[in-house]
Amino acid sequence: MQFSGPRAITLRVIAADNRPTYDGWIWLEGYELDDAGLAVRRHTVFVQLAGLRAPTRPAQPSRR
Repeated sequence: MQFSGPRAITLRVIAADNRPTYDGWIWLEGYELDDAGLAVRRHTVFVQLAGLRAPTRPAQPSRR
């Protein structure tokens, strides 16, 4: 819920933690992408798998 609606973010996932958690939940680590597809902030998030969505268009790789 905290990342839905206007607070939604696009996260380029770099790692998924395989430690046991609640059924249907997972820890993901990645970078929040801005509208240009550039990484702007690193996050570790605990998410419900059923709430994840693939982006409607592939993100462009950052050129840093």
